[in-house]
Amino acid sequence: MAATLYVCQTCRAAAGDAPGSDAGDAVRPGARLVAALLSAPAPEGVDIRPVECLSACSQGCSVALSAPGKWSYVYGRLSEADAAAILEGAARYAASADGLVPWRERPEIFRKQSLARIPPQE
Repeated sequence: MAATLYVCQTCRAAAGDAPGSDAGDAVRPGARLVAALLSAPAPEGVDIRPVECLSACSQGCSVALSAPGKWSYVYGRLSEADAAAILEGAARYAASADGLVPWRERPEIFRKQSLARIPPQE
């Protein structure tokens, strides 16, 4: 079964920005991240799904990875510049048996910007 990469499209500020520093009606950083991810081919076994909120607002743009029977992850402090690394990490996650990609095989942003790891839901 495919892994799902959930991408918050409503993230307003990049990590480190002051609250309220977004430009009102301008395209939100989360929407730009979604566009960057959808403009590239999705890795085999990965379904990219924009969502309204991952509730990690203080952590900049965020994504989550999950699949049946696998550990799930939430990553933050991301931007559209990270799209290639996110897709690489999602591909490695999808190819894993249990969602536990060896630390050294993860893209750097997945090693350093993990916000949560959630046990498989049985």
